[in-house]
Amino acid sequence: MMKLVMAIVKDSDAMDVSDALVEHEFRVTRVASTGGFLRRGRVTLLIGVEEDSLEEVFALFEGACRAPDPGEHKATLFVIPAEDFVQLG
Repeated sequence: MMKLVMAIVKDSDAMDVSDALVEHEFRVTRVASTGGFLRRGRVTLLIGVEEDSLEEVFALFEGACRAPDPGEHKATLFVIPAEDFVQLG
């Protein structure tokens, strides 16, 4: 079953994470966003992935994100069921 991973990462980690995902043949859509207590720059990444590849995606995030500042996380990931997706050509 297909899943949609919505991931929120620091803008300073976004390129490294995106590059790692693309290198492993995952498609990524990047959306600029802000959030958190101090309104620091954040990026939301949208990744469509088969359920059996979720652990690989999690590992890529773990490896590509820098150590977080105290009280922060490397990334926040939401995994949402995606019954269908369509690519219009």
